[in-house]
Amino acid sequence: MSVVIVESNGPVKTVTLNRPEKRNAMNADLLSGLHAAFREQPPATERVAVVRANGPVFCAGLDLRERAGTLDSPGASPIEAVLEAIEHYPLPVVAVVQGDAIAGGNELALHCDIVVASTAARFGMSLAQIGLAPTWFLAKKLLEVAGPVASREILLLGDPIPAARMHALGVISRVAEPSRLEEEAALVIDRLAANAPLSLRAMKALLVREMAFRDGIAHADVDALVEATRGSADAREGMAARLDKRPARFEGR
Repeated sequence: MSVVIVESNGPVKTVTLNRPEKRNAMNADLLSGLHAAFREQPPATERVAVVRANGPVFCAGLDLRERAGTLDSPGASPIEAVLEAIEHYPLPVVAVVQGDAIAGGNELALHCDIVVASTAARFGMSLAQIGLAPTWFLAKKLLEVAGPVASREILLLGDPIPAARMHALGVISRVAEPSRLEEEAALVIDRLAANAPLSLRAMKALLVREMAFRDGIAHADVDALVEATRGSADAREGMAARLDKRPARFEGR
């Protein structure tokens, strides 16, 4: 069975993360499958794409066992191409989040246009707890969606935040009790599917373009700081500690 399942049903394309035994952690195959689902132009009949996940967890982020072997690799995070494809997809993308969305999973949800989440779900960026930092690309989306106050809490503390509070902060669009999640998601998806397709495409392009100004801000010095975390002893210790399920012992080097 594929780790990413893509299904089309009339105007709705559904992309499902299917690695539940690994909490839908994004390994190379899952990233490749997601990228393939969003990098091509949608057919004329499509109106909306939906991102879902099988199992109790939406997505635990990048696969730490696979990531541990690439800590010293420079350049963009492997998730960036996927998230950029979702962000620039010509039609609205809805994330239906039934369980925890952590680190890369949090970014995956927030790069979708509308997030409908269960009250059982939590969102978070745990990078500070394992000795890493988000790239410019990842941080600017969080700042765009969450604003400066919530972004500081999400990034600097690193603790997961319940979906109800994320909704109260204005970071996600809708929340529902687990038993009503599908009903609430259907209201959003059906409304989008019934809207004018040319309007949807124009509005999506407007929203993406008008938030692109941060791309032009000089940030080479910030990139260097982020790269330094990847090659640090703290990052290796943080990754090992998380895999071993023990507290990390950071030394600032």
